[in-house]
Amino acid sequence: MNIEPKKKWYGTVEIPGDKSITHRAILFNAIATGSARITNALLGEDCLSSIGCMRALGAEIEREGSTIFIRGSQSLKDAECYCGNSGTTMRLLMGLLCGQGVCARLTGDPSLSQRPMERVASPLRELGADIETTDGKAPVTIRRAHLTGTKVDTRVPSAQVKSALILAALGAEGETIVSEQLKTRDHTERMLQAMGARLCVEGNSVVVRKSSLRCVDVDVPADISSAAYFMALGALLGETVCKNVGVNPTRTGILKAFDRMNIQYFLENARTVCGEPVADIRVKKSEIRAAEFTREIMPSLIDELPILAVLCAYAEGESVISGAEELKVKESDRILSTVEMLRNMGAAATATEDGFRIVGKPSLCGGDVQSYKDHRIAMSAAIGLLASERGGRIADAECVDISFPGFYSLLKQTS
Repeated sequence: MNIEPKKKWYGTVEIPGDKSITHRAILFNAIATGSARITNALLGEDCLSSIGCMRALGAEIEREGSTIFIRGSQSLKDAECYCGNSGTTMRLLMGLLCGQGVCARLTGDPSLSQRPMERVASPLRELGADIETTDGKAPVTIRRAHLTGTKVDTRVPSAQVKSALILAALGAEGETIVSEQLKTRDHTERMLQAMGARLCVEGNSVVVRKSSLRCVDVDVPADISSAAYFMALGALLGETVCKNVGVNPTRTGILKAFDRMNIQYFLENARTVCGEPVADIRVKKSEIRAAEFTREIMPSLIDELPILAVLCAYAEGESVISGAEELKVKESDRILSTVEMLRNMGAAATATEDGFRIVGKPSLCGGDVQSYKDHRIAMSAAIGLLASERGGRIADAECVDISFPGFYSLLKQTS
């Protein structure tokens, strides 16, 4: 994919639905009583993996455009589930299937099969789950077991780990308390409460009792992680308005980063949709300043770090990102792949053990970039190259379809 540079950028964009919320709306409604309609769903490859797995397990799911219709099944059948490249699908299913008393084998593509799964399996065993990984990774085998509620402290600040434990706790006897040191995104808690789960949030802990769920319709807000690329374009080249973006406070680390970097943004038409706060986000070209980002902001910013690094490359001064070891176990080692992407575009970037250091420049020359088949690296590179002097080429650029089908078309349609 060749990216030609632009001198200016002005546009209003409709961002696809939130990937995290779409996954959860599919998985949770598939084990609930009744039927549900999910509108503005993200139908990238990852969410299609969730649909395929739940169909294999016995749920009835149909699609019409970006709308999904689900009839839930409270008695799932044993199955082998192929999760593709989707870590969210596999990790949430690990908890969901343990809680539902299903025997299953979870597999994935070569990339997903290299990602850590013991971080989910180990705390699930504290509830009594019979779950086996393959040297800590996929394939994952789940067998029926009696679960008993207990207090579990998550060792990794991950919404996927927390969500898997909550889902397992829905089928456990007694009370389960899931505690985390750093609060992670809370889409699971919000949606399950709307579906009738016996669940309450107490600070950084979630208290769960055995529950049955009822189906609920979900209107999925736009994904702030996907909006971040176009927001960055506005900050670099002109002005962007991203419509109907979810601004859940556990997901708005990118806006806190903008505050630190002197990037102008405005939340407009604020409202609540299906329990999730939503707004239009306007971002204007700004004199970007370097900043430091440490561990406490990472849970609300981890997916946006590659595009944040691009902004740091154009900022005045040296930026430091630390406490981001989680980047090493994404679709690529995003510490190394982000630094290589920046260097290939002409930026001054250095990898560290838990992040990177970036010395900003007024402009980058551009160049050819390897995506490592990582959708967030590819999209970040596209924005960096659009703002560069001569643009460049992105290898394996089609990987963006995992989370943002039509990304490149949208770049071309708006100017």
